[in-house]
Order: sequence, then structure tokens, then C-alpha cells
Amino acid sequence: MLLSRSQIRRHPVLAFLALFSLLVAGWLLYLNFSITQKFDGRRWDLPAQVFARPLELYAGLDLTAARLEQELLRLGYAPVAGQPRRPGSFRRTARELSLVSRPFRFWDQRQPALALQVEFTGPAIRRLRNDKGDVPIARLDPLMVGSIFPTHGEDRLIVTPDQTPPLLTAALQAVEDRRFNEHHGIDPRALLRAMLVNLRSGELSQGGSTLTQQLVKNYFLDNRRTLWRKIREAAMAVILELHYDKADLLNAYINEIYMGQDGIRAIHGFGLASQFYFSRPLDELATHQLALLVALVKGPGYYSPTRHPARARERRNLVLQILADDGILTPAAAASAQQQALDTWNSRQAGSSYYPAFLQLVRQQLSTEYRDEDLTGAGLRVFTALDPLVQASAEAQLAAGLKALDGRKPDAEQKLAGAAVISSTQSGEVLAIVGDRRAGFDGFNRALAARRPIGSLVKPAVYLAALETGRYTLASVIDDSPISVPLATGGTWDPQNYDKESHGRVTLLRALVESFNLATVRLGLEIGLDPVADTLTRLGGPAQINRFPSLLLGAIEMTPLQVTQVYGTLANGGFLTPLRTVRSVVDATGEPLQRYPVAIAQVAEPAAIYPLNQALTEVIRRGTARTARDQLPPQLVAAGKTGTSDEYRDSWFAGFTGEHVMVVWVGYDDNQPTGLTGASGALGIWTNIMGELSSASFNPLLPGRLENQWIDYETGLLSRPACADVVALALPTDTRLQSKPGCGPGLRQLGRRARRWLEEKAN
Repeated sequence: MLLSRSQIRRHPVLAFLALFSLLVAGWLLYLNFSITQKFDGRRWDLPAQVFARPLELYAGLDLTAARLEQELLRLGYAPVAGQPRRPGSFRRTARELSLVSRPFRFWDQRQPALALQVEFTGPAIRRLRNDKGDVPIARLDPLMVGSIFPTHGEDRLIVTPDQTPPLLTAALQAVEDRRFNEHHGIDPRALLRAMLVNLRSGELSQGGSTLTQQLVKNYFLDNRRTLWRKIREAAMAVILELHYDKADLLNAYINEIYMGQDGIRAIHGFGLASQFYFSRPLDELATHQLALLVALVKGPGYYSPTRHPARARERRNLVLQILADDGILTPAAAASAQQQALDTWNSRQAGSSYYPAFLQLVRQQLSTEYRDEDLTGAGLRVFTALDPLVQASAEAQLAAGLKALDGRKPDAEQKLAGAAVISSTQSGEVLAIVGDRRAGFDGFNRALAARRPIGSLVKPAVYLAALETGRYTLASVIDDSPISVPLATGGTWDPQNYDKESHGRVTLLRALVESFNLATVRLGLEIGLDPVADTLTRLGGPAQINRFPSLLLGAIEMTPLQVTQVYGTLANGGFLTPLRTVRSVVDATGEPLQRYPVAIAQVAEPAAIYPLNQALTEVIRRGTARTARDQLPPQLVAAGKTGTSDEYRDSWFAGFTGEHVMVVWVGYDDNQPTGLTGASGALGIWTNIMGELSSASFNPLLPGRLENQWIDYETGLLSRPACADVVALALPTDTRLQSKPGCGPGLRQLGRRARRWLEEKAN
């Protein structure tokens, strides 16, 4: 009922109270509407979860017991003394590893927990069995490598009430809010108790917030400590309690509370905190681990177990003591838990479990087909090709290699930067990507974003363009003498060889293997800049390329990922398979949304690619990358090319085997000279990574219309192995070459020639 003007004049205080009541009522109605709308919506805002490839176990798999143990530790499996019984546990003996896998919903089926015994013989699995007999194949649950969280940085992993250990809910109420089940959002007793403690101490040493108030603060409010914020917090807490039951609020709290920081990623909720601190699901945590998570609620930064382990242990033990005092734990159980180490995830021992550089590539691939709000809020599950073992090796060897190279200049003002990309030769799937020397660093991703001159990495495109004309073979001879190239802008370009020497007439094979600049420039000018640029684009290089003569020596900027695409096409025999990493995407209910089959297109003639790749294997056997030969496994056949940009600013190596394509770049972020060639910098890191991968040799099939001939490396003439320094080189069957004097063909070669002559006559 509205007051009249006369009543307002007679009772101004009453009028003020009435107006104030209306304003408060309106404010409360507004809060009620906005809180319920936002709470209902945001409670299920789920970032897409990204998983690595699942490790598939089967008899004959090239996998040692130590490598399998490393994989299990990275997955957060717990080693046990006796026979493993619980999912996520394992036991390793001399020749056998027993485990119980976790249940997991894959893109194609829901797999229950599996009890497996894996027997080993040397470097491979001999037998895979369970209590019923041999098992043909089994998949382990894949590693969750991260989430595609919103730009404001909040990441979380939702857990349901049945996934929440009862000890956690009991501990939260005992430590944070004893009267949670009794109050209606605010607890006057707790507020009064906190006020008295603060008055006695003379500082704000204790708060009286309920779990509901903490939830409100995390959901709706900032961290400013003002009276108005506290009033809003209390009002919102009461409103939430009116609309939602205690179990719902507690579950929301468990999924929302801030639990720490990982670079730009904010860890929210106990589900993700369990993965972040212990690399295992929440329902697998031991008592002392759950107590540590509860301890972190009071201050994740102040009680950080990595930065302040003493504080964290003291706070954890206090939590355990409270649980014992309240009868939630027996005194013996609490005392035993207090004796445990912090037991947090040791990424140095098991390897990183968060890969921001890889996640950036995943997000790029998905962004063409999914809206950003779907990726950050629809609870998608993304299955990728990331191989954690390959990733761990790449991270460790890149960091160690850069540190060793830094040792050449201990007084340098900055540290070398680096990047590595590893893909599958056949499928084009990206298996690992490292964009920084610090594993897990979420910053500038050099693998995707660092566009740097590629130097001699461009040379295979020059020689491929020449081979495709049909006028040249790698046995052809070209002049490696000084050359002066007139420029359209006036003046000349006068390239030089690395050793500042010229080598006269050399085979195309030798010019590529030893990376002669003068011969390469002369060859490129003979065939034309346009064919060279077009060839590089066809292989997977940039669509727009400046056609300057300096292109022939790599004056073109590319990222390590782009270089991997180019060399992947070479490794695949001239068939371009676009690099990808996403295998499949399912929605929050497990329904498949999209599969990503292999796409392939022939972009170069296999008859030209095959001899080019023979030359790239010679680069490692005798050329600029020959130092790698002594470090790689003796039986491994690999191919590749070194690259060095002007003034030694960039050190590259790109190479491949039958299974893996890998590119490594080393340089300074500010483009200062490094003093490193491709051989003295990136090659060593590449070799160390490749040596750990158990990769298959590069052994492509010889295309039709080609025949391997013994060619003298120096002259390009036919020869016999015992007579000269020869190389087996694939040449068109109609190629007619002269024999090196005194080194003519043997009886076997004459017999082959005779058979070929008769076949030609018959046709």
C-alpha cells in the first residue's frame, strides 16, 4: 500500500523504511533471477576433454616392460606389492607385468576394467593373457592430455556424486563447514566465532564463510574484500539454499572450487585437481591424498605442495587430525596417513601430462567444424593420435639438447629456443609436438607459430623439380663453380658454399648429399624458379612463395609444422597426407559426432621421389648429417636434410624413417646468430629422439620403370662396388650411362642388361 504525501510528511522515517524495503525486495528478486539462471547454466559448462591415443597391447608388440611401466605411471597407475586388484594398479616382476585397467568409454565401445598379465621376451611382448587364457588385443585407458577451456582460463573435470569418495564430503564439512547440513546459507555461530578470533588476534586470521558462501564467491563474485561484497555473498548464499538441496550444492562446490594454477590454466574442482596433483581419478585417491586436496581449499597458492611442501604437509596433517578428532578416521588411520609423503605427481619421473602445444593444434583442427562455445562448454570428448611415449622423449631430449648447446656460450644473455614435430609417415597423424624447452609451458608455440628461414631444407624441392623434367637424373653432372646472379633491382647476388670453396663438376647426387650451394643455384636457375616454387607448394609448403633467386637456398620462412608436412610427402613417396591429430569426436553421452579418415593425394611422381629419397638416405650415411650414423641404431635406415639459414640464425634438421617424420628447429627468439649449423645444432637433438623411438627403417618399394644401378659417387659413371666409391641409384630403365674407365659392368650386370635388351626387342 502506497503512502500519501501527507503521510510521508508526517512519518518520514516510515516512508524511508518502506522505500528501502521496496528497493531491497527488488534487489533480492533481481538476485534470485540472475543467480538461478546463471547457476543452472554454468553448472554444466564442460570444456572438451582431449585424450591421447590408447596403448594397444598384443603379443609381438615392440614394447619393453620398462616402457610399459613408464606408460602406466604416466596414466597414474599405482604400483602395488601383491597381485593388483583395483583398477589403476599394477605389479611388475622380472619378466611379467600384471595390471588392472580402468573402465573407459571409447569412441566405439564402453570397455570394463580388465585384469591382464603381460609377459615379455627381450624388447617385445611375448604373451598377453587373463584368467581365462590368451587375449588377442587389449586397450589401456588413454591419457587425458588436457581440456579446451575458455579464454578466461578456467578448466575443470566434472565428477558426479557417485564418483566422489564419501571421505571427501565428510572431510569438507568437518574442516570447512561443520554445520553445513543445519544452516540456510550463512552460519551466525561461525561468523561470531570468527569475529571473536579476529578481535583477539588483531587481524583477519579466520573467516566464517559456509561452503555455500564459498560456492557463491567462486561462481559469481570477485576476490575484493569489501562489506558490500560480503552482503551480496550472504544474500546469494541464502537464495541458493532456498532453491537447491544440500547434496546438489555440495556437488557443485566440489566441481567449482578453485584448487590451483597451471600457467594460464586455472584448476577448478576436485576432479581436475586429482588429475593435476596425482594424475589419477578422484575415486582412486588414498586417504592422505584426499586430505591434501582438502587442505588446499584454504589457499592453493600458499599451501602449494610443489612450491611450499612443508606448509602443505603441515596443513594436510591438521586436516587428518580433525578427521580423527571427529571420529571420521580412527586415530591409527590418521597417524598412518600423516606419515605418508605428499605423494604428488612427479612429472620429471613419469613425464608431463599436460601438452599445451599439442592442444593448440587440436583446437586449430576442430575450430573449422565446431563453434568455440561447443569446444569449451558442450562436454565433447576428443580422441587424438598423441603418443605419450614419443611426446615424453621429444620433450626430454629437446630440453637436454638445448641445455647442452647453451653450454657453448655460458655467458650468453639468452637461452636457445627450440621446437620439434613428429608425425606418422603413413597416416600423417601428428604424434608429438613440442613448442618450448619447458614441458607443459603454455606460451609461444614455436612449432606452430615460429616462421623462420628454412635454409637448405628447400633443396629437395629444387632437385625434385629437376628430376620431374626428365632431363636430369641424380647421376647427371652440374658445375659447382662460382656464379653471379643479376637481380631485377640492380646489382648481383653472389652465393657461396658453406666451406667457401667450389668443387668443379659434381653429380646432382653429391651436390644434394653434401649440400653444395653453387651447384644447387645453377640447377635451379636452369629449370626455373617457378617450377621450384610450385614443387614446394605441391609438397605441402606455402601457397604464396616469392620467386627470388634466394629461394633456391631457402630464403623462405616456414614453421616446423609446415616443414613436417613437406617432408612427410617425401617420406610417403610423393603422396600428400594432410597433417592431422584428431581421430574422432564424441558428445557428452558418448555418441560419435565425427570421424577423421586419412586423406591422401598424389602430388609428385614416385619415379622422381624414389631416387630423391635415396639421396636423402645418403645425407645421413655420408653427407652433412653423417654424424648421426654413429648415434642411431646400426640397422636403422633413415633419410633427411640439414638446414642452416644466413649467418647461422636457424639450425634445422628434417628427416624420416619408415614410421616417423620428424623436424627439429633450434634458434634464438630474437633472430640473433646462433653459430650453429643444422648438423651441429638440430641434428643431435633429432638423432637422440629418433634413437629412442624403436622406429622401422625407411625401405620403400622400387617403382616400375626404375632400376638400381651402381653409380660412381664422384663422376656419375657406371661402376662396380669393388672398383670405386659407388652408390646404388634408381635410374629409368632406358638410361644409358658410360662406365667408369677400368670399372665396367661385371657378368651379373651384363646379364641383366642382356635380359632387358631382349625384353625390349620382344615388346
